[in-house]
Amino acid sequence: MITSADLEFATGIVRPHVPVTPAYRWPLLEKVTGTPTWVKHENVTPIGAFKVRGGLVYVARRLAAGRPVRGLVSATRGNHGQSLAYAASAQGIPVTIVVPEGNNPDKNAAMKAFGAELVVFGRDFQEAREHAARLAGERGLEMVPSFHRDLVAGVATYAVELHEQAPDLDVVYVPVGLGSGICANIAVRDLLGRSTEVVGVVAERAPANALSFEAGHPVSTAEADTFIDGVATRVPDPDAVEVMVRGAARFVRVSEDAALQAMRTLWRTTHHLPEPAGALALAGLLADTARPAGAVTAVVMTGGNSDRELLQLVAGS
Repeated sequence: MITSADLEFATGIVRPHVPVTPAYRWPLLEKVTGTPTWVKHENVTPIGAFKVRGGLVYVARRLAAGRPVRGLVSATRGNHGQSLAYAASAQGIPVTIVVPEGNNPDKNAAMKAFGAELVVFGRDFQEAREHAARLAGERGLEMVPSFHRDLVAGVATYAVELHEQAPDLDVVYVPVGLGSGICANIAVRDLLGRSTEVVGVVAERAPANALSFEAGHPVSTAEADTFIDGVATRVPDPDAVEVMVRGAARFVRVSEDAALQAMRTLWRTTHHLPEPAGALALAGLLADTARPAGAVTAVVMTGGNSDRELLQLVAGS
């Protein structure tokens, strides 16, 4: 999906904005996991999430193409939208972001602060995405997908960092929404010639990507009713599914309670408060019955953008 040249270009774009994010082994956390465990802290980027890397590369590639752009439009539950707003606004490109009803109010505020026009529409991400496509036609805007080769290339810069920080990784756990994170980890693993297993983690109540992996082709669901908004996908991306089927080791499904407990565990053992999707990788590690004993593992804390009520519930419990 991406090449060494893509990674070199992406690193040059990302690095002025995003220094290498830390990867730590936390002793208290390893008492819980029972195995060597690295945490890749993507919660400390300029938008508090890994997605900023992809947005920067997408916008840079778009500008390098030399074609005029009237504005960008996309749909999100939050971090993808913040990424595009951060990257495009810095270049003076207008950005419209569509979010579903009831979306995280703090993420909404952050997107507007980064310069996006916010539109609220639909019961979930899929309906918001369909409305964004309509707005693109009505307003003459360029629709930015949530999964794209340039987004993957940007995200892949954290995977390269992780393998440099933890060169002997046996397994890395990645939460899966539309797939940029897991596809980036698969691509980097293959480019580096490593044998690391890449394991996707989804919510039990949003299993579309796990179903797709098991079937070998995209499988949609009628609902994606989970509080883990970063993985609330019910219509998978076909290109992402193809990469996952070819390169992922397996998928793990995690309950709502397990995800909440993983948030609490990370807070207590690292003093970092993740968003729900940011704790999902740890929940997947703890639920993975196929993990080899003593494996050197990594979990990606993909973001820390949770709403205040949920954070109070986690930190105060």
